[in-house]
Amino acid sequence: MKSMTHFFLSLCILILVSGTATARTIKIATAAPDGTTWMKEMQKGAKNIEAQTQGRVKLKFYPGGVMGNDKSVHRKIRAGQLHGGAFTAGSLAHIYQDIQIYSLPMLFKSFDEVDYVRSKMDMKLKQGMKDKGYVLLGISEGGFARILSNTAVHNLAEIRATKTWVPEGDALVQESFNTLGISPISLPLSDVFTGLQTGLLDTISANPTAVIAFQWHTKVSHLIDVPLIYITGTLAIGKKVFDKISKPDQVIVKKEMGNVFKILDKLNRTDNKKAHQALQNQGIKFVVPDNEEIVLWESLAEKATANLINKGIVSRTMVDEVMQHLQDYRSTVH
Repeated sequence: MKSMTHFFLSLCILILVSGTATARTIKIATAAPDGTTWMKEMQKGAKNIEAQTQGRVKLKFYPGGVMGNDKSVHRKIRAGQLHGGAFTAGSLAHIYQDIQIYSLPMLFKSFDEVDYVRSKMDMKLKQGMKDKGYVLLGISEGGFARILSNTAVHNLAEIRATKTWVPEGDALVQESFNTLGISPISLPLSDVFTGLQTGLLDTISANPTAVIAFQWHTKVSHLIDVPLIYITGTLAIGKKVFDKISKPDQVIVKKEMGNVFKILDKLNRTDNKKAHQALQNQGIKFVVPDNEEIVLWESLAEKATANLINKGIVSRTMVDEVMQHLQDYRSTVH
């Protein structure tokens, strides 16, 4: 009897030891090219996680879009070939519509407003994704998207005459552009450079760092210097996979990736300012619309937000909450 007890005790210990020692590799796809600030910081975070979990958790990144466009990545996550991905907020909207709430057209007037609203809303967005089956390890600033074109554009009327790109599957940007009177062409990120090269596209909207990282700046000549949409990037992992990691290791992963995203927020803001200046230094003509034109854009942006609510692309509740935070902030600074 005693030997039998020892046997079962030893078996339990063996099971516990083998269970905790099993390494789990989280496979993550991203369109970000290798060598970019984003990838460098992610790889640093991955090394820290591997060290602190003693190899029990490893993050393996597939950069440069090698796993295909967002549709392909989502399909591979569902199939278990991948466990997560780096996505813009718009690429997750089919999972949780309000993840894209920061990208309402012309929502923010300054980075101070961005910081205030995000301090109130980021955790709520993470919870919304969790409720839909994804763990959001971070939200990072992508910066403000501006309109760039390879033709001379100075106002909305001229932009409407061009072939303008919107990200594939991004209903918020699609509807916003429709309201502005622009009939956009929907393509995956990977096809934009070729589209500009072949004449399929004339015009894009993107943040400065993306314009340079994807070499789009070599195919455009004009930039409308109006911050149109605030872009965020995310790192989303399937909750079922994440839940297989032990609770202590989950804490380590969240803490380390939280630190990475704090760093990325600061670096991305700095990099976007530098990239914005670099675009001008490379001869791209910056166009600043007059006040009358800006008023037109702002009125259409308000109309677009109303349309987004009415079509169920974002919820009225979440829009109202963001607007209340903005009102609270603006009332304290004016």
